[in-house]
Amino acid sequence: MNNPLPPGADVLISEVGPRDGLQSVKGIMPTEDKKRWITALYNAGLREIEVASFVPARLLPQMADAAAVVSHALTLPGLTVMALVPNLRGAQAALAAGVHKLTIPVSASAAHSLANVRQTREEMIETVGSIIALRNDLAPQVKVEAGIATAFGCTLQGLVPEDDVVRMAGLCIAAGADESGLSDTTGYANPAQVRRLFRRVRAEIGDRTGAAHMHNTRGLGLANCLAAYEEGVRTFDSSLGGLGGCPYAPGASGNVVTEDIVFMFEAMGIRTAIDLERLIAAREPLRAGLPGEPLYGMTPEAGLPKGFVHASAQNTSQGSAQSASKTAAKTFPSGAPHAR
Repeated sequence: MNNPLPPGADVLISEVGPRDGLQSVKGIMPTEDKKRWITALYNAGLREIEVASFVPARLLPQMADAAAVVSHALTLPGLTVMALVPNLRGAQAALAAGVHKLTIPVSASAAHSLANVRQTREEMIETVGSIIALRNDLAPQVKVEAGIATAFGCTLQGLVPEDDVVRMAGLCIAAGADESGLSDTTGYANPAQVRRLFRRVRAEIGDRTGAAHMHNTRGLGLANCLAAYEEGVRTFDSSLGGLGGCPYAPGASGNVVTEDIVFMFEAMGIRTAIDLERLIAAREPLRAGLPGEPLYGMTPEAGLPKGFVHASAQNTSQGSAQSASKTAAKTFPSGAPHAR
């Protein structure tokens, strides 16, 4: 994977709520509330946040303040500020705003491509190439990920052949994208499918294989993330409170809940460098900005288990215990009496 991990982390949790989450709700979150929410996410330890999409305000009025939101996010040290761009005009605006990373949605489904970006799949590959050329001219340091949408199935088309997914990922890399990840836009994926398809994509594009973007539409979001992890994926998109979905994929409900995926990895001893208590507290500015909007998540509802210790603390404790054990071995050689 090309994404650098945050200090002290084994995986990168990429928060997409301010973009993917907000584009799917009816209410419009005021700009100042967005800023407070992004700051709260940052204070919890998130170091990559997709803060906006650069699209016409008439299509997604929630994103009319994209440049202002990016400007605020850029003040947070060490944060990778990411934005989605569906076309060259959006990329121009995002680069002018100063983002660190662009994400481009490229559908494996022919039907979804036309509905989502109003281009055929072939035309979208040409768009990727045009955006890469623009990036190279204006801001060569900016990373570009072409995420393969509807990689596991499509509510419009139905079955999406795996060969099409692998081919589209390869074409995106050939067009100059730095990486290409897989998105379960419609919540169709299952763990066996996730393992198989990520394995095939890696065989095609190697370490340019990007993030796993899973939805929890049918309750398999975390299981699919774990399957992707077992295939070597180390970057995972998620959304605080489970907000999100695609406006152009009927029935595609929310993303994997950030609170739940962080808890899963931390409980397994896999470090995220995210403070769960602060992460759960970041729901408050979200609620304030979108009063009445349903939020999801099992971990925030149930609370942390009694005696729960973050993975980073576990590793520190284990290191201390191992040190103490070595000291004890030196102090009490084999055969020496041991205290009970």
